[in-house]
Amino acid sequence: MALIGIQILLELVCQIFFIILAFWAIQGIHFERFLPIKEMQGKVLIVLVSISIGYLTSSFFLSFVSNLKNLSGLF
Repeated sequence: MALIGIQILLELVCQIFFIILAFWAIQGIHFERFLPIKEMQGKVLIVLVSISIGYLTSSFFLSFVSNLKNLSGLF
């Protein structure tokens, strides 16, 4: 049971890290210049896009690490 808890904690930390990283990277893009939206809508859009990109990146990273662990069993 402790191993499952550690794995879940690692997944949560990884997801939060990649969401924060995506949020930091997206802040430089000003969507107001490209889309006719208001300031508050632009902020919500940045948050939603950063959550989406962060989740997808985290899923890829965790899947890649899992595949590497399984690959070691091949040899």
